[in-house]
Amino acid sequence: MSRTFKGRPLLAGACQGEALVTHGGLNTLASYERALVLHSKNAVCSDQNNPDLYKKDMAGKIICLPQTIGSTTGGLVLMTVCSVGSQPKALLFANHIDSLAAAGVILSDIWVGRRIVVVDQLGPDFLSAVESGQTISIAEDGTVTAS
Repeated sequence: MSRTFKGRPLLAGACQGEALVTHGGLNTLASYERALVLHSKNAVCSDQNNPDLYKKDMAGKIICLPQTIGSTTGGLVLMTVCSVGSQPKALLFANHIDSLAAAGVILSDIWVGRRIVVVDQLGPDFLSAVESGQTISIAEDGTVTAS
């Protein structure tokens, strides 16, 4: 059974891919640190405090999350991940995107030329309705379908 949600497209784009779901938030620095140090095209999550994502490859996936957490380096980390080509395909926020993550994805789109599709405000039921491994379809208008 598929479920559809409507959010606010921050960086619009139509795409489809595999979901990775975290219920505790995404600590961008802790999650991408090892991949960035190793200059890896894979982005295996190195955040031991995130059991939903730990040791899973985030590159090219659609990450479903409540919000990003962690330090002020979050936006820079997202931009750096884009510059090495190991960025997620999309970030889908149940809540509002924070300003640091927004800055990182917008600057990545402009300066690096790599877009991470971003939709926020998908609502409190979003994360309970999607599961890692599901196929997610995103429309330009911020409509997200999980099947």
